[in-house]
Amino acid sequence: MDQTPDRKLFLGGRLKRLRRELDLTQTAMAADLGVSPSYLNHIERNQRPVTAQLLLRLAETYDVDLRALNQGGVGEAELAEVFADPLFAGISVPRHEMLQLGEDLPGAAEALIRLYRSLAEQRSRSRIEAEHGGVETGTPSDWVRDHIQSRNNHFAELDTLGEALNAALFDPAGGVHDSFEAAARARLATRHHLTVKVMPAEVMVEWTRRFDPHRRRLLLSETLGPSSRAFAVAYQLALSEHGAELEAMTGAARPPDEATRRLLKVSLTNTLAAATLMPYGPFQATAEDTAYDLGRLTARFGVSFEQAAHRLTTLSRPTARGVPFFLMRVDQAGNISKRYASGAFPFSRFGGACPRWRLHAAFRTPGRIVTQIIETPEGGRWFTLARTVGRQGDGADDGGQDLAIGLGCELKHAPRLVYSRGLDLAAPEVTPIGPACRLCLRHPCAERAAPPLDRPLAVDDWTKSVSPYPFEA
Repeated sequence: MDQTPDRKLFLGGRLKRLRRELDLTQTAMAADLGVSPSYLNHIERNQRPVTAQLLLRLAETYDVDLRALNQGGVGEAELAEVFADPLFAGISVPRHEMLQLGEDLPGAAEALIRLYRSLAEQRSRSRIEAEHGGVETGTPSDWVRDHIQSRNNHFAELDTLGEALNAALFDPAGGVHDSFEAAARARLATRHHLTVKVMPAEVMVEWTRRFDPHRRRLLLSETLGPSSRAFAVAYQLALSEHGAELEAMTGAARPPDEATRRLLKVSLTNTLAAATLMPYGPFQATAEDTAYDLGRLTARFGVSFEQAAHRLTTLSRPTARGVPFFLMRVDQAGNISKRYASGAFPFSRFGGACPRWRLHAAFRTPGRIVTQIIETPEGGRWFTLARTVGRQGDGADDGGQDLAIGLGCELKHAPRLVYSRGLDLAAPEVTPIGPACRLCLRHPCAERAAPPLDRPLAVDDWTKSVSPYPFEA
């Protein structure tokens, strides 16, 4: 929960839902909490804020998780994006009505969003069919992305497994190795009778990585750079060591179909591989010590720029939190293939990123980090940085710079970052944007072409290859 002292919490809709779930009248709940029924009525109608004392009484009386209470409802940004569509031209929906809909009628609001999502997907399919000869997008990646975001991109159990596995790799009893890849290869060979072999590109053809279960071999293309090769080995090790746990976590999430189940397992395995390659404790401590210097993080852990940036979005351990970053990846056409957040950045669920954000301009300065402070329509300010990378996550790996990574956090966290040094954060230069082009009605970019399609790759992974792991999931 946001602990800003002067912030007033209006949780009327959520408190009303809680009361109804408990099957209590206003009089009964007021008696339990030691307040008058009229005062509780005012709170439920958002005419009074919820005090800290009342929140504590709620937690003590009804065993309520206050974080869950604060996360209820449907976000204003999502509803604003829906109502900004030209479909609703001429219908004025003021901000307070959106807030009331999301808070008081979250089921109806979510139904509206699902209906709009269906419309957006139908539009996308029609456009893709027109542009690419009938190729369609599926929805498993949307389901997996939403599931990951519901956890704030943090899986504590995988971080714990990753730290333990990393420690085991460098245990002197298992041999002394000069790199993560060497240690992981040795463990795969000794514990799982699996060898790793680098193969010529002409043999691998379109594959960058392939597992041969009959000969117990992991085949890697010679085109993979050091960081991508290390991650591929980490992925295989994670799957070999903790396949049962990954399968259990996948099943517990109750994915709707087999395609979604397979993709979720791949995503969880990627997360465990990253947690093994960049163990939480050392990575978070290094990030804090270096003021989140991505160059030093990539050098210290032998990873790519994108792998380190992605890992920064997962640092939500209660006892050792990092800066709550969000991340977005786009190509030069503006297609979004990756977006994660440990905070609350209002991502567009249906469109592309606003072209006023310098994420798009990063392609004009390949390999160079550019910073910008942006403001979203609801007034939130964010410190962002952007840089181009290659398909393997870092131009140093493959020589390409055909993707751009945008990384950002709330402006209040910017003083903790090395990239904000020398900037006037008290009176910054701010660029107003919308999370999608359709929201930029007050900006010149509103007159540009329709926003690019949010078309994710077959696997939202850490290594940046299309469908790199189709065999084990």
